[in-house]
Amino acid sequence: MKIEHYTETPAEAAEGVPGVTVRWVIGEKDKAPNFAMRVFDVEPGCSSPYHQHEWEHEVFVLAGEGVVRREDGESAIGEGSVVFVPGMEMHQFANRGSSPLRFICVIPV
Repeated sequence: MKIEHYTETPAEAAEGVPGVTVRWVIGEKDKAPNFAMRVFDVEPGCSSPYHQHEWEHEVFVLAGEGVVRREDGESAIGEGSVVFVPGMEMHQFANRGSSPLRFICVIPV
């Protein structure tokens, strides 16, 4: 079992994505066989890339406000929002607020 505060896992700059950091709080290093849990911080005015991949995302927004962009538009998100992104769906998380957009993202390994 692992119990710790998420800030005990160092934040890493998301490769090639200015203003976005990720903490791999649960993953392979913890011998988690099925899922990885990440905590993202997106600075105001910044966003993740608009992209797609085979795996799904389960997201819970902890703080801040922004939008999730998808092929047919975008939806506002904020503290307490939940987002399910199916595999192969184009998506992007963008911070439209004045403070960091922080969210938990769970993915299969």
